[in-house]
Amino acid sequence: MSEPVTEPVISLRGVRAELGSRPVLRGIDLTVRRGEVVALLGANGSGKSTAVRSVIGQVPVSAGRIELFGTERRRFRDWARVGYVPQRTTAAGGVPATVAEVVSSGRLSRSRFGVFRRADREAVHRALDLVGMADRARDSVNALSGGQHQRVLIARALVAGPELLIMDEPMAGVDLASQEVLAATLREQVAQGATVLLVLHELGPLEPLIDRAVVLRDGCVLHDGPPPKAVGQHALPGHDHVHPHAPAGAEPVRTGLLS
Repeated sequence: MSEPVTEPVISLRGVRAELGSRPVLRGIDLTVRRGEVVALLGANGSGKSTAVRSVIGQVPVSAGRIELFGTERRRFRDWARVGYVPQRTTAAGGVPATVAEVVSSGRLSRSRFGVFRRADREAVHRALDLVGMADRARDSVNALSGGQHQRVLIARALVAGPELLIMDEPMAGVDLASQEVLAATLREQVAQGATVLLVLHELGPLEPLIDRAVVLRDGCVLHDGPPPKAVGQHALPGHDHVHPHAPAGAEPVRTGLLS
C-alpha cells in the first residue's frame, strides 16, 4: 500500500522571470511537499537564487503561478511560517547591531505590536543556543567570522518557529566547524517536521538530509529526483542525463559539472 501524498508547501507552475531584459527562469515547475528537504543545484547563473527569491516575493515573475501552503503567493500573509536565510554576501553587513538584536528581528512576526515579551526573549536564546552562538549574544555582528555570521542568520530564520525554511547557499564560504553546526541544526529542524528548500553549490555534509535534488540549467529544470551522487551511473563525471520533463532541445546535464 503506497504512502499518502502530502500536501504541497511550495508550488511553482510555469514560472518565468527576468532580470532586466534577460530571461532567468524559463517556465519552471517545482513542488516541495510537507516534510521534504529539496536541494536546488546548478551552475552559477542557472536561476537557483532567482527561483527561491521569486518564492518569497523578492523577484517579480512575468508568468506562471506560485503558491505557499496552498495560497497564491500574492495573497499569502502568514510569513511567520516561513524562515528565509539569504546568501551571506547579500545579507545586510556593517550594521551596528548585536547578535541578539539581529536574531530578535526575526521574531517580530510573532510579537504583538513589536513588543517583546518573555516568550520572545526565550525564543531568541533558544535559537542562538541551537547554532552555538548563545555566548556571543551581546557581541557586535561586525566582530564575527563568516561562519559565525551565517549561524546568526540561520538563528534569525529559526527564531519564529517556521514550518518552511528557505536557505540560499547556507554553506558558502563557511568553515568546516560551522558547516557541521549548521548541518546538525538542520537535522534537528527536519526531525521536528520542517520543510526545507536549499540552494546549494554542492551537497557536502547536508547530503544525507536531501530527499530530492532539482537541477536547473539556463532557467529550466533538467532533473528532479534523487541527488546526483545517489543516481548510480549518473553520478559519473561527464555522464549525460536529461530529465523527462526537460524542454525539447535542452542540453543534457553533465552531473560531473554540478559541484
